[in-house]
Amino acid sequence: MSTVACRLAELTRRELFTRVGTGVGSIALASLLADDTRASSRAEHFNGSASDPLAARLTDLAPRAKNVIFLHMVGAPSHLDLFDYKPELVRRDGEPLPDELWNGLRLAFIRERPNLFGTQLKFHRHGESGLELSELLPHLAGVADELCVIKTLHTEHFNHGPAQLFFHTGFGRFGRPSLGSWTTYGLGSENRNLPGFVVLITGSVAGAGNSLWGSGFLPSVYQGIEFRSSGDPVLFLSNPEGIDAERRRRMLDSVNDLNRARLADVGDPEIATRINQYEMAYRMQTAVPELMDLGGEPRHILEMYGAEPGQESVANNCLLARRLVERGVRFVQLYDADWDHHSGLFNQLPKKCQLVDRPIAALIRDLKARGLLDETLVVWGAEFGRTPVMQQMSGRGKATNLGRDHHKDAYSIWMAGGGVKGGLTYGRTDDIGFHPVEDPMHVNDFHATLLHLLGLRHEQLTFKFQGRQFRLTDVGGRVAEKIIS
Repeated sequence: MSTVACRLAELTRRELFTRVGTGVGSIALASLLADDTRASSRAEHFNGSASDPLAARLTDLAPRAKNVIFLHMVGAPSHLDLFDYKPELVRRDGEPLPDELWNGLRLAFIRERPNLFGTQLKFHRHGESGLELSELLPHLAGVADELCVIKTLHTEHFNHGPAQLFFHTGFGRFGRPSLGSWTTYGLGSENRNLPGFVVLITGSVAGAGNSLWGSGFLPSVYQGIEFRSSGDPVLFLSNPEGIDAERRRRMLDSVNDLNRARLADVGDPEIATRINQYEMAYRMQTAVPELMDLGGEPRHILEMYGAEPGQESVANNCLLARRLVERGVRFVQLYDADWDHHSGLFNQLPKKCQLVDRPIAALIRDLKARGLLDETLVVWGAEFGRTPVMQQMSGRGKATNLGRDHHKDAYSIWMAGGGVKGGLTYGRTDDIGFHPVEDPMHVNDFHATLLHLLGLRHEQLTFKFQGRQFRLTDVGGRVAEKIIS
């Protein structure tokens, strides 16, 4: 060993930094401090508790809602046949779309100037509020005074995948965190035995797929966890053959001891995620089977929803959503497929409504009866709406070829409970339902309003990624104060 090397070996770390002064030692020290700062910054995302990223957190604003049940009708139902009745559109049915609306218009499939297309369905007013709903929603009509129907939502995309992403992540391309992930990142969870964000699906979610409940650049502990209707509710939840609970506990403790040591060394939030998920998976082995067993529900509750234990259905998922928020799960996302009616509109839409109308109304009634509706925000919507013009599919019989194309410029969603005004219609579209003319609501505004109801300021719920602070509403977003009770 050289003389210099021997002398350096005799120096303590403190002496080395002191003697080298502003040279290499200062650079090394700055690097060490930077590592500490990065680790500290990462830990701040967990409100100071890197070991428990899903710990429940307080908010700056007084929250009106504690939980969210978000129902997405995948494919986009026709709001003009469900929520936004247009007598003028019915009167002008069959007339060509006016030049001022057709010129420069881009639609997903229609290429030649189409004709206006009024609904063939009847609408009636319901409840003390006189909320106007389609005849296809008789059960929802019974809870009309709980609904806040927003008629002027508009988005920036008219194809399913990008529009679905925009509706759930505020961005039309892959890579951003979903609304449920932002919510659990901001609020944590009130149940230590179940995920903070649970996904329930009927049918196949096309388009954007599981990115709709992904965590994007947020730590993966905040992604949605899909619960299935058959087999293990969560994949790989059961112990392998020959492994009992006691042995699994010993294995888990050994693995997590190593992970905790690594976490203390590098401060990587993904290690905290790994520890948290291993522990939760162990607890879920008891909690999930009890949750998914609908057989213990009273007969009148099963009948109210139309639920059948052991089946895959919207009814079962609505009942499971109530059971989840009852247990403190923060965000429950329900997807129901096959609402994409380019043809066969008046054959297929009634069938779909018959499957969802009863259980969704039952969910609202059940939450209210249990004192949960005031603290649970129920949202119903889709990625975009449907055109007030006719789409005719060639090569099909006349009775089945009528439908509507995608429409991004104005459509309807609704909310209930969780601090919104019931029996309210927010916004107004023009006489044929083409554009908003009063109180337009951009998807960014919708996200800002939902976060506000949860007690979160959308401008402050941020995460630093690739050198800048990102948020769900990105550079837009305005809270719709008129809908807040």
